[in-house]
Amino acid sequence: MIELKHLRKEYDIVTPLKDVNTVINDGDIISVIGPSGTGKSTLLRCINMLETPTSGQVIINGVDVTSPKCDLGKIRQKTGMVFQSFNLFGHLTVIENIMLAQADLLGKSRQEAYDEGMRLLRTVGLADKALKYPDELSGGQKQRVAIARTLAMDPDTILLDEPTSALDPTMVGEVQAVIRELATTGKTMLIVTHEMNFARSICNRVFYMDEGGIYEDGTPEQIFEHPQKEKTRRFIKKLKILELEVHDKDYDLPGIQSAIDAYCMKNRISGRMTAHLQLAFEETVQQLLIPALSEPEISCTFEYSEEKGTAVFTVLYGGEAFDPATAGDKLPLAVLKSAAEDLRYERLEEGELKNRITMNILP
Repeated sequence: MIELKHLRKEYDIVTPLKDVNTVINDGDIISVIGPSGTGKSTLLRCINMLETPTSGQVIINGVDVTSPKCDLGKIRQKTGMVFQSFNLFGHLTVIENIMLAQADLLGKSRQEAYDEGMRLLRTVGLADKALKYPDELSGGQKQRVAIARTLAMDPDTILLDEPTSALDPTMVGEVQAVIRELATTGKTMLIVTHEMNFARSICNRVFYMDEGGIYEDGTPEQIFEHPQKEKTRRFIKKLKILELEVHDKDYDLPGIQSAIDAYCMKNRISGRMTAHLQLAFEETVQQLLIPALSEPEISCTFEYSEEKGTAVFTVLYGGEAFDPATAGDKLPLAVLKSAAEDLRYERLEEGELKNRITMNILP
């Protein structure tokens, strides 16, 4: 079992891990996902003490590995690491790469290390490459050798840091197949990955990382189908977000129009949908809400789904209950229908802005 208590890691200009607290149970297979720069790799490197935490504790099977008295060599023998860049020794053959740590750290004879190395190479489908050098292998083959080398130490826990990210797309499947087989052995595994389908298929838990820690922790079904938190939902659904605020009747309309254009260009949204986004904002905010609200407090969100090519426009605003579809000016409503459909109004019970309009932007 691995316990993380108030784990923090600071660098000079960034703090990827601010306060991480979790328990990783024996046999857990955990996919670690999230945007780039949210501390996923740092988390793994802190568990293995390849990075020294700024503060907090990493407790592995009751041993505080952050303690100066801890024998890190023994801990690392039971906590293997697979890197995205393979880290094989180029001057050694494949079998020598796998034998080295067995002989040096486990005290095995060369014959014992060789026999175990060949067994593991057969497991990963590379027995015929035993006498080759790393430069003679493809990227996928190198990664499979790196996995075999890690397994040679018989670790209780295996940490895999984006094991397929450096591979040609044609080689990803062969490495994933080995990892899937490894997942049936009962070993504890943490896998940092950007391959969402792979993450979902292999694990029993998912860590979504953001805001300096484990932002949401749940089963694959919960995280991928019913995320509880907004940032998780946006990431899983591959949503591209634009948020706009209006706090005054004399707000900067040209500035907002420019922001919408930049957002659409960045996300390669079609010119037609861009025009519809602009029109939806202008008719909803400028023509329907601004005239009706004495003190406008309006929050707008565009959500564009890369996956589906669809966009949703949500507007929150304060004041008394006001449904533009029934109480608003009919002309702006008619124009709005040329840019959006399924206009829905709700009066919310919570939050400062209790009115919400949602609509689907026409493609």
